[in-house]
Amino acid sequence: MSESPYQVIAAELRRRIETGELQPGERVPSTRSLVRDFGVAMATATKALRALQDERLVHASPGVGTIVGPPPRTSRTRPGPAARNGPGVGPSPRTAQAPAPPTAQAPAPPTAQASAPRNEPGSDSGSGLALDRGQVVRMGIAIADAEGLPAVSMRRIAAELGVSTMALYRHVGGKETLVLQMVDTAFGEFPLPALYGDWRARVTAVAQTQWAAYRAHLWLAGAVSVGRPQVLPQILPHTDALLAAFKPLDKTTAMYAVISVFGYVRGLAQAMETEAQAEQDTGMTADDWAERQSEQMATLIAAGNLTAFRDLLSDDWDFDYDLDQLFAFGLELMLDGLAVRL
Repeated sequence: MSESPYQVIAAELRRRIETGELQPGERVPSTRSLVRDFGVAMATATKALRALQDERLVHASPGVGTIVGPPPRTSRTRPGPAARNGPGVGPSPRTAQAPAPPTAQAPAPPTAQASAPRNEPGSDSGSGLALDRGQVVRMGIAIADAEGLPAVSMRRIAAELGVSTMALYRHVGGKETLVLQMVDTAFGEFPLPALYGDWRARVTAVAQTQWAAYRAHLWLAGAVSVGRPQVLPQILPHTDALLAAFKPLDKTTAMYAVISVFGYVRGLAQAMETEAQAEQDTGMTADDWAERQSEQMATLIAAGNLTAFRDLLSDDWDFDYDLDQLFAFGLELMLDGLAVRL
């Protein structure tokens, strides 16, 4: 019997720990990194980390993440190297997180350090090599993928590329312009497929393409605006395809339909980024959090006479919260509603 995806991930992390690639006290790859590197859902990545916690190979450290080694006996235990970096700050992925091996689903992207050659300070690129806009944008994406969009700054990118901060401004302008180019490049990695079939099939293809982009770059959903949509070459074709699908509607209704589809996919995708950030900030997986709430929830259900909740949980029913399944389910509901209008 083949191993399930979470077992494959757990086995790879276990191998890194046993071979010394991950040392005691170092931070293991976060769920954000596992989702990106292995092409799995957030729930799968969380389950893999939980399996290693059950084996006492790793433990959750609030404000840091998941750390190699058994949990400390008391709160007075001196934190490992990752924790000593300060609340919410772990070691750079270049030192603490060995990139996952390529898989059939999603090859592991290069780390921020490997995305571009390290240059010596001096000329525009520092070593005489031409620094181009694509280099800067790709480095920004690599940092955002590994640590989230707040970690991206002109100074950080310049340090990674080995150039002066002012050299970047000549290529990408300021931070706001850089983020727009990162968004456009990230969407460009997932071009729209050839659209066939009826309106429902075409809308589904557009939504699935957007979901794939958000899934690969967890920071992307938070960088995309619905109320003030960015006019970018790689996003406009999505809008055009949806407008064509909704052509039977009047123009105002068609625009609301387009915005609703964009908003649904983006809004749900933001849950992936939120969960990744919550785990980093608290050191607790989603399962850990749910277990801590169970007693309080049972008390509130009993006190409030919440009969539907009581019936739901009466036979120890366990809900498998999977965002990929939720996305597909919610999209079908939305399309059913649009079908009435069309």
